[in-house]
Amino acid sequence: MTELDAELRYGVRKLCERFGDGYWREIDEQRAYPDAFVHAMTDAGYLAILIPEVYGGSGLGIREASIVLEEINRSGGNAAACHAQMYIMGTLLRHGSEEQKRLYLPKIAAGELRLQAFGVTEPDAGSDTTSIRTTAARTGDGYIVNGQKIWTSRVQHSDLLLLLVRTTPLDQVAKRTDGLSLLLIDLRDAVGKGVTIKPIRTMINHHTAEVFFDNLHVPFEQLVGEEGKGFRYLLDSLNAERILIAAESLGDGYWFIERTVQYANQRIVFGRPIGQNQGVQFPIAQAYVNIQAADLMRFRAAELFDSNAPCGAEANMAKLLAADAAWQAANTALQTHGGFGFG
Repeated sequence: MTELDAELRYGVRKLCERFGDGYWREIDEQRAYPDAFVHAMTDAGYLAILIPEVYGGSGLGIREASIVLEEINRSGGNAAACHAQMYIMGTLLRHGSEEQKRLYLPKIAAGELRLQAFGVTEPDAGSDTTSIRTTAARTGDGYIVNGQKIWTSRVQHSDLLLLLVRTTPLDQVAKRTDGLSLLLIDLRDAVGKGVTIKPIRTMINHHTAEVFFDNLHVPFEQLVGEEGKGFRYLLDSLNAERILIAAESLGDGYWFIERTVQYANQRIVFGRPIGQNQGVQFPIAQAYVNIQAADLMRFRAAELFDSNAPCGAEANMAKLLAADAAWQAANTALQTHGGFGFG
């Protein structure tokens, strides 16, 4: 761990101390959005960690961003409320125009704008991204967008939306991955003028929605990168997302293990702590081993991403390993707590 790593971890942990278990329980009970937490993260500069210093950010990499999100979850918080800004940021940084960067990045870094939403999934496409039906037809001064997205998380709490559209019909492209483009939508102007947002009630407190586009006019200057190259940009963004979500899962896993060890050392049964029993120790040790192994893959994927090397396989492996390890850690926590695990 570098000195910078240690500083980031310490800083995020200190910030998260202001938002303890009670804060998150209340947010969950009210099905509310953690605005105070997101504002605090923004004010501290953590959500601008990927933005170059010239635009008001820290100019760090996905490695450091992953540490920030890991520490949020390791502290018992929920990084999903704000993580999208980081992986969408990579798309804007790598493929956006200089004009777009100058216009948006300083305001995002200062907290004047939120970039928290990515419109990709559709009701009839799902993971079959090349089959999306949201279209952007060229006009004299831009595009006319029509279609629908679903499971667009945090769009109600975002000023900007990165939107995947088809600019060339599927039957007119040589490859299915051609003809897709990314548009940066300013929701402050678009909602009610071609954009309709309908929140979706879910079993958990996750702010997601359907988004409808009805003859929405989008100027040419809102195109990110080249027209028709959006699928390649999307994959690049998803690699960042998977590395960051892996980090969040690792944070969850460490949180489960720390809470489990604490309880096992305090719970007295038959005159001694249950943590003295090997039947309790071994599952905790196995969960910790798996978290540590997944942690190595996270850093390997981040290293490749930050060096602009291909990292698709590593990003996917990091997310899979971390998610599985976090699940095992959660199950171990539940089993160790016994009936109190349901409290």
